[in-house]
Amino acid sequence: MITKKAAIAVLAGSLLAGPVATVALTQPASATVTLKGDRLGPGEWLLPGQSLTSGRFKLVQQAQGNLVFYDGTQALWTSPTSGRPGARATMQKEGNLVIYGADNKPLWATPTAGNPGAYLLLPKESGNLVIYSRDNRPLWSTKAAIGKLPSGHVLRPGQVIQSANGRYRLIQQDEGNAVLYDGQKSLFTTPTAGNPGARSIMQPEGNWVVVDRNDKALWTTRTAGNPGAWLAVTNDGRVIIYSADNKPLWSSR
Repeated sequence: MITKKAAIAVLAGSLLAGPVATVALTQPASATVTLKGDRLGPGEWLLPGQSLTSGRFKLVQQAQGNLVFYDGTQALWTSPTSGRPGARATMQKEGNLVIYGADNKPLWATPTAGNPGAYLLLPKESGNLVIYSRDNRPLWSTKAAIGKLPSGHVLRPGQVIQSANGRYRLIQQDEGNAVLYDGQKSLFTTPTAGNPGARSIMQPEGNWVVVDRNDKALWTTRTAGNPGAWLAVTNDGRVIIYSADNKPLWSSR
């Protein structure tokens, strides 16, 4: 029985003292340009101390490394990159939001690559930061990834993948199991409860695997041998593993 639903972790961080500029760079070492206050477009950057604003909402690239989304002074969401001074965020031209360390190595990214022209938009009312495709379809939000977990990506405790119609949610729960929900009803769960800190990985070789905090495999879909396979949460309430050429390999039912 599922006894606990995960919530997306929110870590508060302090704002930098003094005014925070709303600017972006097309290249980190070149001249800055002023952004429209509520979005980060393809190829644009947020450097330490810089921010985007929309009414009472603010997205700040903090000096200690994490990107934090605020409603007033309340932190609603943060990237898992605190403790990395000098980190900076960019909306890459291929569609994913990436945070790079001071050494130019990627620290974290949204699972939205493969969507050229995608952009990040702050809300006006909802309190939900969203990445949209070039044709304005939601791809990811601070509450949930939309639809899929691409090859090579990780679903960490408290993180969610939501079906495109918004009805179904796959949650990597704090106690170790990944659970597919229809509202409050559990439709599917991995047999991995009792392993706090476990996470789901869509491995490059094609497996969806749940590993414990020591990286020991606890459960897998046994779909290795399919490089580039990806996980989908579908609008009919299933989790499906698809091959790189979109053939179904495994389903939760």
